[in-house]
Amino acid sequence: MHWSEIEHAHPRMARLGQRRLIDPGVVLVATIRRDGTPRLSPVEPLVMDGDLWLSMMWQSTKARDLLRDPRILVHSVITSPDGPEGEFKVRGRAREEGDPGVQRRYAEVVAASLGWNPQPGRFHLFAVDITEVTYISYDAASGDQHVAMLPSGREFIRRGTSATSVGDPEPVADILKSS
Repeated sequence: MHWSEIEHAHPRMARLGQRRLIDPGVVLVATIRRDGTPRLSPVEPLVMDGDLWLSMMWQSTKARDLLRDPRILVHSVITSPDGPEGEFKVRGRAREEGDPGVQRRYAEVVAASLGWNPQPGRFHLFAVDITEVTYISYDAASGDQHVAMLPSGREFIRRGTSATSVGDPEPVADILKSS
């Protein structure tokens, strides 16, 4: 799945993703280290030509992780214990882009929008082939957890039953309903 498919089919979910992943300017990326353990790293995301792109320093350990095993989790940054802004997660596979023309275009967009100047051929560029998107929000007052997932189209609320527990999923249609 491409980012543009989410924008087209589920614009409310795409707007949440824009606010939680792209607008802050940094995401957390989980990769798999050579020994099989997870690695968590900050990365600057960009949407270009309908895809979610991540660039990484040339031969960085996280880039080498993805070259070896392309499975990836992209997670929004959480800024408080209550997490009122919610969590936005993208699971998928990182696809390396070595085309100099695409790298040049990416560098131009980054220079104009993010304010730094990557040099084509001196960084790794990955498009994320998205397999799953999840948005989770919390209501601090009630303890309720709201979950929306793509491509399954599942959306539900789990009612807070205590400070650390939630009940069974109750179907809702809020974020994924037609908009």
